[in-house]
Amino acid sequence: MFNYIDFKDKTHRLVPSRYPPVSFFDWAESPEELEQIAYLEGLTNDRLTTEYGYISLVAKEDWVGGSGSTPLMAAFTHFGISRFSDGTSYGIYYAGDSTRTAIAETKFHREVFLAASKEPPCIVQMREYTAHVTKSLVDLCHNRYQDYLVADIKSYGKSQELGREIKQRNEWGLIYPSVRTENAKCLAIFRPPALTIPVQAGHYDYIWDGNAIIEVRKSIRY
Repeated sequence: MFNYIDFKDKTHRLVPSRYPPVSFFDWAESPEELEQIAYLEGLTNDRLTTEYGYISLVAKEDWVGGSGSTPLMAAFTHFGISRFSDGTSYGIYYAGDSTRTAIAETKFHREVFLAASKEPPCIVQMREYTAHVTKSLVDLCHNRYQDYLVADIKSYGKSQELGREIKQRNEWGLIYPSVRTENAKCLAIFRPPALTIPVQAGHYDYIWDGNAIIEVRKSIRY
């Protein structure tokens, strides 16, 4: 049914810098250790669940631990509404094929969030991670998939249905054209082992003036 592709370039992901880069995921060297640490840390605690997410969302055979694993696992232990998820049962690691793509995608979604929450002018600090894909991905870059790649976030229903199918089929992830910038691709990774451990890269300041993000600049704080 699907065509597959091996993506050889780096992936680029931007997340708010307030998210901790290190957590109990980094302390474990095996799924068994991770399970024990999660139990000892008491992940039924509301504060810890908010910070670390729900590890039960990830199949045990897909758990990844060890140094640097937090930004990888955190994407899957938290869920929210997105292009390929209705926000009820699984998380996705979204990334771009370049820093430029990642900035374009996150700038759009940060603007939607900041406008909805009526945030006053502020600077949003973002941290970049790079990683490599280790598994074959479903290729949505053909014209027949255009209906799944609409720009309007209110029209994600069809792509969310596809996301559920991809999840049920236990696929590693998707690659698809960006709708926020030209000649660019995005990746939606559904399972942690599909990526290498992410490496911290640049830090960026998104300048919000109360109505729009008017500038994105390399942070001088790092």
